[in-house]
Amino acid sequence: MIAGESIFNQNNGSLPEEVLLVRTIRRMLSYAVPYWQHLLVAVVTLTTLTVLGMVNPYFSGMLVDRVLKGGEKQLLLPICGGMLLVALARGVLRYIKGCQIERVGQGVIYDLRVSLYAHLQRLSFSYYDKVRTGELMSRLTGDVEALRVFFSDGILNLYECALTLVVVMVILLKMNTKLTLLCLSMSPFLAWVVFRFDSQIRPAYSHIRRQNASLSAVVQENIAGVRVVKAFAREQHEIDKFARENEKLWERVVYSADVRATYIPIMDLLSGFSSVAVLWYGGYQVIQGNLTLGSFVAFNSYIWSLIWPIRRLGHLVNLLEQALAAAERLFEILDTQPAIASPAGAVSRKVRGKVEFRNVNLHYGSADVLQDINLVVEPGTTVAIVGATGSGKTSLVNLIPRFYDVTGGQVLVDDVDVRDWDLGALRKHIGIALQETFLFSMPVGDNIAFGRQDASQTDIEAAAQAAQAHAFISDLPEGYDTFVGERGIGLSGGQRQRVAIARALLTDPRILILDDATSSVDMETEHRIQIALRSIMQGRTTFIIAHRLATVKDADIILVMENGRIVAQGTHDSLLLTSAIYNDIYQEQYREQERLRDLVQATGTTGGGVVG
Repeated sequence: MIAGESIFNQNNGSLPEEVLLVRTIRRMLSYAVPYWQHLLVAVVTLTTLTVLGMVNPYFSGMLVDRVLKGGEKQLLLPICGGMLLVALARGVLRYIKGCQIERVGQGVIYDLRVSLYAHLQRLSFSYYDKVRTGELMSRLTGDVEALRVFFSDGILNLYECALTLVVVMVILLKMNTKLTLLCLSMSPFLAWVVFRFDSQIRPAYSHIRRQNASLSAVVQENIAGVRVVKAFAREQHEIDKFARENEKLWERVVYSADVRATYIPIMDLLSGFSSVAVLWYGGYQVIQGNLTLGSFVAFNSYIWSLIWPIRRLGHLVNLLEQALAAAERLFEILDTQPAIASPAGAVSRKVRGKVEFRNVNLHYGSADVLQDINLVVEPGTTVAIVGATGSGKTSLVNLIPRFYDVTGGQVLVDDVDVRDWDLGALRKHIGIALQETFLFSMPVGDNIAFGRQDASQTDIEAAAQAAQAHAFISDLPEGYDTFVGERGIGLSGGQRQRVAIARALLTDPRILILDDATSSVDMETEHRIQIALRSIMQGRTTFIIAHRLATVKDADIILVMENGRIVAQGTHDSLLLTSAIYNDIYQEQYREQERLRDLVQATGTTGGGVVG
């Protein structure tokens, strides 16, 4: 693992679970701080609502004792009017509370989404090498939604339940101490049940969210690779794989439902015992004349105000535990520190294009990817890199824009270690076209201008012409405004590569990296691209990785790599004499290609290959 970046499910320093729980809760609530005014209004409104909710039982007791039994008929209208006013006031206050708490909930989730997305943009390649896209998508959707529900519904309900319990307890104790203590006789048992419920439901929800992420990852990978699945007739295999993951999720969800189905009815039963005990003892006190009927009616109404939050405990614990499980997974992302970041006082200036590797080593996991790399490339030099698959070609050029950090030695740009450069300033002057071309779901012209948003249409078309892409783009239904599908669906592999080359050229980079960027075009198109690139590469430091020697034979320096080392370097002619590896590659492919290219140049006919 690359230093500085953690992967999911790491134990945060092996801290006790209670400490982690408290930290998670405090951190969750800290997101509500910017919206404290809305939260304060909601809390004040809810407090007023709770107090007003205590008025109607008092009115009910007065109605029974003084109007129905006492015959004070003149009080009937004021009592009913008071109850109506309370109902109207509670309705208005509930509207205000609902609006304010929803602003808090949506604001918190908005900030959290922005923080997560921005943080993901800052994480380096090594992080994405290890995490699955479906896992991230699950966290950014399902887990964020669980937090939204808690902030929009759960947080104030917790406060309301706690406040109601306190207020009702004070009122009941003043009304009848013995009856209140009888009502509370089930509380120790209820507290034990809540504790047991909480201890079982929290890990259950954590397992559900992890399995949900695994299921999302399976779906995402299958959709992304659907063409491979169909090409090898593996549909049933993928269906079975999805079914297995889905069954695991089903088992975890059913288990959590069993936990809820076991404990929530027990909570209801215990609260029911309390209400029955109050009815029995309170009714007996009324019969004995120790308690008025109105007081008993009021007391019973208050009891239900006490039972309601107790019964809500199961639901609220349910919401809280879902939110905690989601928050822990989201904070794991936010706590992951980028392995690659700009240092304090980073260098930020225009790049000239000198690149130097000093005793460079790169280890990834247990593998030695690069070993003892020493190379000086002056500005304006074209460097070609050849070698077998896995020899370290791409790893070498990935160190220049600091996609990864060396584990030994230095990579310098303009005599400054890339670790001392500001990442934005460094990468702004490096243009890259990769073999695995990615295009965004937007117009072709916008894809070309992705790295330079202020580019004019003339600039975009000039870059496309240099990349031999202008002709096919002009033939598209809407030209440069033609919308391409996800990952460039609708364009051939060669067309996507030419768009990627145009995208790299448009930024006018001082360092240009072409990582097998013409592998999917036919030889004729590749030849035209090479001719166009010769003029474009003038004055730029260019690194070209290619399997076809025809692409690299005119480079100023050709590096031959094997097992992460530079085993030979020189010009095409010198390497044919001094490098057995290069000579073998030449013997294998170049002579036939050279004859074919000469035929293309002489006759103007297409030489075959992959049509792009």
